[in-house]
Amino acid sequence: MHDLVKQTALGGTEPRVDKYDHITISENDGLSLASVAARRGKEADCHKLLKKLLGAVPGPGRAQLHDPEAGFWMGPEQWMIGAPSESHEDLAERLKGLLGDAASVTEQTGAWVCFDVIGPAMQDMCERLCSVPIRQMQAGDAQRTVIHHLGCFVIRRTAADHIRILGPRASAGSLHHALVATAQALDTGSYGSDAPA
Repeated sequence: MHDLVKQTALGGTEPRVDKYDHITISENDGLSLASVAARRGKEADCHKLLKKLLGAVPGPGRAQLHDPEAGFWMGPEQWMIGAPSESHEDLAERLKGLLGDAASVTEQTGAWVCFDVIGPAMQDMCERLCSVPIRQMQAGDAQRTVIHHLGCFVIRRTAADHIRILGPRASAGSLHHALVATAQALDTGSYGSDAPA
């Protein structure tokens, strides 16, 4: 029998954390993800079932920060649903059982990398990374954008200094490099420090 070792999107055995004076970038390897697309003629049924799961169905530009399952709008009648992998490793199968023929569900866990960016410099960092209106975004706002030529989602979390970034897992290293380079530039510029903590 093979002795397999799980790797994170950045290739480590543990999620990577980069700490700077005013920002922390954490690889979040603990999410299960699945996309949901309502089937034609079944939109109302899909909405009803998603509302039962999440408490509300996220509309354009919004996320439902529900626990343990959460979700955000990806496009017309399309959502990404996430939950802790420790308790929801089979999230896609659970959603298929819940939604039945009302929606098509696709496993997405292995397709995305997730980074949590937290700290007082978060808004300045976000403005350097992409064009989302971070200073106008409220908790639960979710925007599709481009970071370092990569299509990403930026979700404003409940804490005022916290965003979650989802990007393509195949380009996790490139996205991480962009995040770290921006954090380092902030540390050596207007925030003073020149090295990670």
